[in-house]
Amino acid sequence: MTKVNVSLPAEAEANVESFIDEVDERLASDEDTCRVVTEILVDLHGDRGAYDRWQAGEDVSAAERVRLQGYDPCNATLESEYYAEKDESRFERSKYLQWLWRQFDATPMADNVAFAHRFRQMLAGHLFAECGDDCRFFKGITFTYGHNISVGDNVVIHDDVHLDDRGELEIGDRASISDNVHLYSHDHDVVDQTDVSNYRTIVGDDARVTYDAMVRAGCRVGENAVVGARSVVQGDVPDHHIAAGIPAKSLKVKPGWEDVAEPVEDSLTNRQSERKLDYDLPADLDTFDEFERDRTAPNTPE
Repeated sequence: MTKVNVSLPAEAEANVESFIDEVDERLASDEDTCRVVTEILVDLHGDRGAYDRWQAGEDVSAAERVRLQGYDPCNATLESEYYAEKDESRFERSKYLQWLWRQFDATPMADNVAFAHRFRQMLAGHLFAECGDDCRFFKGITFTYGHNISVGDNVVIHDDVHLDDRGELEIGDRASISDNVHLYSHDHDVVDQTDVSNYRTIVGDDARVTYDAMVRAGCRVGENAVVGARSVVQGDVPDHHIAAGIPAKSLKVKPGWEDVAEPVEDSLTNRQSERKLDYDLPADLDTFDEFERDRTAPNTPE
């Protein structure tokens, strides 16, 4: 083994456990989630004194007001808030919890691994569709909503990973997602960029997606498979295979699994269409095209 067990001093451990249990209980209660998030962030950022003065009607500067308002997720907008096909009933709460996740990462405590892993594990239990036991979530992880992510047991997701769950994202038991990886579950039409399709993207049990790789929407990284660093996966990686490159290809089967793995092929099979997710939009939806492009091809018949 290449790691050793590390523990906090007894007093620090007791305080960490007490705080995480308190937040967990408040998020599981009938208490207003927006208020819970606001109060947690005020205290984590050490701004209780200024916040109480502001709430009491005392004078604060314009900059202070903006900062203090910013702890309240109701005073923030996220990019995903603009996505027309989102589940509005689920998004309201997931937005609040995502704000807590992101702003927690802006505190010094986010670098205290023994504390931060447990805090994010607890928070993922409230935010994700499913979150297994003993997961380790590092700093800078972002996601679209959070509520379309399912994570198994003993999963590790490293720094600055993007988990796109505009569609659905499934990560199996004991999977490892390395730094700077992007896992996508939505795609854009090549002509009309505003035409979005959502998919189910899967990372299987015991799979590894290594540094700076990208997995395209609707693809599956098979069980016990490995995706090489900086690879672009545009098809399914078979179980037990090692795939790498742009676009990624299967290079070989992991040693010891040759008898149970599929043969190595020149390219990965794209099964994106099998994992497409349908969605409906209200007929009276007030939409806008932020690009305002003319998408008419020059050779289009009149």
